[in-house]
Amino acid sequence: MTTVRSRTARVPAVARAPHPAGLVAATVCAAAMTTPSLIPRDWIVQGVVSGVVGAAGYGVAAGAGALLRRRPGGRPEARDGGGTGWRYVALVCAVVMVVVLVLSAGWQRRTAALTGMPGPGTGVWLCAGPAAAVVAAALVLLVRAVRDLVRRARGRGSPRAVRVAVVVLVVAVGAVGLAPRQASSVLDAPFAGIDDETFAGDVAPASATRSGSSASLVPLDTLGREGRRFVAGGPSAAEISEIRPVVAEPIRAYAGLDSAPGPRERAALAVAELERTGAFDRRVLVVMTTTGTGWVNTSGIDALEMMYGGDVATVATQYSYLPSWLSFVVDRPRAAEAGRLLLDDVRARIARMPRSDRPRLLVGGESLGSLGSESAFASLEDLREQTDGAVYVGPTQANELWRGLVDRRDPGSPAVAPVYDGGRDVRFAADRADLGPGGGRPAVVYLQHPSDPVVAWTPDLLWHRPDRLAGPRGADVDPAVTWVPVLTFLQVSADLMGSKSVPHGHGHNYDDLIPAAWATVAAPEGWTGADTDRLLAVLPP
Repeated sequence: MTTVRSRTARVPAVARAPHPAGLVAATVCAAAMTTPSLIPRDWIVQGVVSGVVGAAGYGVAAGAGALLRRRPGGRPEARDGGGTGWRYVALVCAVVMVVVLVLSAGWQRRTAALTGMPGPGTGVWLCAGPAAAVVAAALVLLVRAVRDLVRRARGRGSPRAVRVAVVVLVVAVGAVGLAPRQASSVLDAPFAGIDDETFAGDVAPASATRSGSSASLVPLDTLGREGRRFVAGGPSAAEISEIRPVVAEPIRAYAGLDSAPGPRERAALAVAELERTGAFDRRVLVVMTTTGTGWVNTSGIDALEMMYGGDVATVATQYSYLPSWLSFVVDRPRAAEAGRLLLDDVRARIARMPRSDRPRLLVGGESLGSLGSESAFASLEDLREQTDGAVYVGPTQANELWRGLVDRRDPGSPAVAPVYDGGRDVRFAADRADLGPGGGRPAVVYLQHPSDPVVAWTPDLLWHRPDRLAGPRGADVDPAVTWVPVLTFLQVSADLMGSKSVPHGHGHNYDDLIPAAWATVAAPEGWTGADTDRLLAVLPP
């Protein structure tokens, strides 16, 4: 009698031995993620990062091994590791990981010192090893469980149904990749509820110069969480008077995602708010493009309001519910559209005014906001002609105007600290000294720290060494940081999570430098360096 071997009769996932090749690959990948990078990490973050990448390495190696060893009638144990040899491999891998983590603790202390942070002790840092093992094991077991479910479904159901399900999944993933606008709209839903919240201390504005007030065209509950914070904030009259005599109460106009049905309508509503508040009669009009969630970094707006005695109007619109790191991946088209539409409407309104009556038009944005604002201009000459100045903070590699200026930088200037045309019209700054005299007031200032992963991140890191790692690394980057295919992309991607966790002057933390940048680009007549010192002393860091 012939015995039929059931295809579903397999050892439970939790009981199968680890694959030796997978253990080796996991250790190599996890250890690689402890090498020097841009931003220091604590042991928990390092454990998660190494665990995730280690699990991926395990899966690739175990899968490749299974394909190579597969044969008709082969034992499942052979395909999944089997025997006791894996225990010796695991012991060697553990020893290797301990040695690497001891070395990594030194690297982390060096990186932390460069960014003004205390470094981890070696004993504490070693905890990243067990954390990585737990994360990796959990992910591997999860994938195995899903695989077993698919196998059981295939054994009990229709193979055609399984194939159809796989095709549907692949098509769905492909659609998300090829249609980021649709992907971001789908992803908005889980974060929309957070947007309904209000930060502690934010109250409905009483002044008619703010969106969300009783006189506003935009209801307060449609502004979103970040919009409500934006209109509720700003320096008081007493704080403004410490720098300049108060001329007027600052105007802050904002339209949230729920304020109007589409981006064009939101831009029109925001301009209507400017009209209502008399913003076009102000001395300065600032158009800011937000980041994900609609956030506006107000450190620069506060500075301008104080420099001009409150005679400033600022406008912004929301285009996403997503947190910045996720918005950075899928929201680029929406950011560009929002920035372009708002700027076009504002410029069209200003163009109808006599030149002598027009406000000073300034533009700005941070990270994805800088991309959205830049997208409204075809070139540096166009930006200079259409505006009176711009400050872009932590630009991304998708910023075509910024990238073109860096590529055409003056010979001898490094990519991490480029100089363009001697600094006459454009300056790139990592600290206040970089904002110094350069042959006149620049039209544009780009703020970029060498250690900012937002500035460094690009998919090209997978296979191409960037200019940033071909020359000097910058003052706050470990010289040991180098480019390795795939690894550097993964390292910088992990650094994105901690880009704001470092002190001022490093990573993606520019709050201490933004006011000085605006003073460089757009200070009122008679403004001096001593005035900037007083401004920085009054503003919170």
